[in-house]
Amino acid sequence: MEIVNLLEFLNNAHRLHSLEYAKCNHELVNFLDLMTEDEQFTRNINLGIVYAEKKYDGNYVLIDGLNRFVSLSILLHAICECYKKTTPQNEKAIKTIRSKYLLSGSKSKLVLSGLENDLYNKIISGERLSGHEKSSHLFILLHNLWTQIKEQKLQAAKIFKMLQKVSIYIVEVDNVPKRDLYYHLNIHNKQLDQISLIEDYLDEKKMLEQWMEIKNSCFAQYEDIKLFFKDFFITKFNYKTFDQERLYESFVNFYETMLQYLPKETIMSRLKRSASLYYNLLNINFDNKNIRNELINIKRYHGEDTYAYILSIYEDYTAKNITEEIFLEILHTIDVYVQRRQQTGQNIDFNELINYLNAFITFK
Repeated sequence: MEIVNLLEFLNNAHRLHSLEYAKCNHELVNFLDLMTEDEQFTRNINLGIVYAEKKYDGNYVLIDGLNRFVSLSILLHAICECYKKTTPQNEKAIKTIRSKYLLSGSKSKLVLSGLENDLYNKIISGERLSGHEKSSHLFILLHNLWTQIKEQKLQAAKIFKMLQKVSIYIVEVDNVPKRDLYYHLNIHNKQLDQISLIEDYLDEKKMLEQWMEIKNSCFAQYEDIKLFFKDFFITKFNYKTFDQERLYESFVNFYETMLQYLPKETIMSRLKRSASLYYNLLNINFDNKNIRNELINIKRYHGEDTYAYILSIYEDYTAKNITEEIFLEILHTIDVYVQRRQQTGQNIDFNELINYLNAFITFK
């Protein structure tokens, strides 16, 4: 681990590549706010540790620290925008900034993933953005920086003087599982895109195509996928509660455990079956009018916390382990439970009801 100036590291790197599942978020850094904290530049500013893998060609893969480099690049672009078409000297400085920090030849020095990369390149190249694109974290930061430079009449020389005081610790890693390292470094970040981590894992297992088929046919929204996995794992592992911040970890544990007993194709086939059933629950997609009405009532009285148990019983029903009559009676019992819970304001322990329902099934 060594301490380096953030600006110089960006200058010396050929290109910086982000991971496919790494996303920019609200933790972008406003470097100009750091200037107001220390206008005389009397102290060094350290922005913590950046983990990166150095390639043989001078490129880096950023495992952690993407937000800091995106923020720096956006600031440098804001400076160029504020001073363009002012003086020949400023035009020369802008070309220098772009060639040293923003571009590697004709391409952007910083490479993001997916649609974020498209947006970043449009910003850096000065292309017109849509209304939706202007609501992104990247553009909001650019607008704020541009406004601050204009309103506070900040000189580029002072901004660069501040940036010369900004450093990071660089940890160069080699031959480590990048995805797992990234996950453990960001495990408490509520913005962590755990579904993308799962998809990268499945891509590694050559099962991404099968998962995308499940995802596209069963889930209309990103949140529906998270709800499914939460209730699926509660069902399979008998969790009383589930930590959604460990969704990726739970999926890997599930998949690796199942691989000891089943082919991966069978695992995905069973996952697809459960996802299809969960789709029916979320969308109340049932031909049986009585079942449909019970589920409508459960949803009306905010009984979504019972879906994990309903999923397990629904699987038994479709496998013909229980009759339609028993399935309907269980749904009716849950319906009554959630109505009374809302009417009384008492959060009756659902686990006790589960024990009763399980006993009821066994007796039947």
